[in-house]
Amino acid sequence: MSHIKIAPSLLAADFGNLQRDVEMVNQSEADWHHIDIMDGVFVPNISYGMPVVKTIQRHATKPLDVHLMIVDPDRYIKTFADLGASVLSVHYEACNHLHRTLQAIKAEGMKAGVAINPHTNISLLEDTIKDIDLVCLMSVNPGFGGQSFIVNTYEKIRSLKALINGKSAKTLIEIDGGVTSKNAKALVDAGADVLVAGSFVFKSDNPTQTIHELKELVY
Repeated sequence: MSHIKIAPSLLAADFGNLQRDVEMVNQSEADWHHIDIMDGVFVPNISYGMPVVKTIQRHATKPLDVHLMIVDPDRYIKTFADLGASVLSVHYEACNHLHRTLQAIKAEGMKAGVAINPHTNISLLEDTIKDIDLVCLMSVNPGFGGQSFIVNTYEKIRSLKALINGKSAKTLIEIDGGVTSKNAKALVDAGADVLVAGSFVFKSDNPTQTIHELKELVY
């Protein structure tokens, strides 16, 4: 089980102490830095843009897992490759030509991810699953941190795992939203490979310890 990755979401970090929080993740047992980019159009919130990602990248020693919650993500694929993203996830709901977008992400040397909103059916990924390196299942409605977890996610993970296995794909399953020590193990048992945790990590008294506890739970 030790392949499970923990990706703290920097949306919940203290932006006044961003370098400190990035370095905390570097030194912790976390695997990736999860970075949410929001445009205020695709989701009803604006997070941060390229200058902040550049700052994160300058201090990060672990891979950047970038999640684009934006319309027309194709415009920015090269930009995020240049900013050092290792994984770039686009929303299924924002892509008119998903296959082409996935190819464009891979052509820039990144892993290609697809994020899907809580209401979007897994079956829609059937034709592209072999081209997808990671599926990010939104377990809250995207746009704001600190929301409560949508229980239907477990069922969705199982369906997605069945699709991945059925197509002999190597896709990782990432869960984003409402992940805590209470549901981490159940998510992994259902088939999750990567857990994104924001508020639960950064709002805790000891974020490094919280990351350690999440790791322990899923080992």
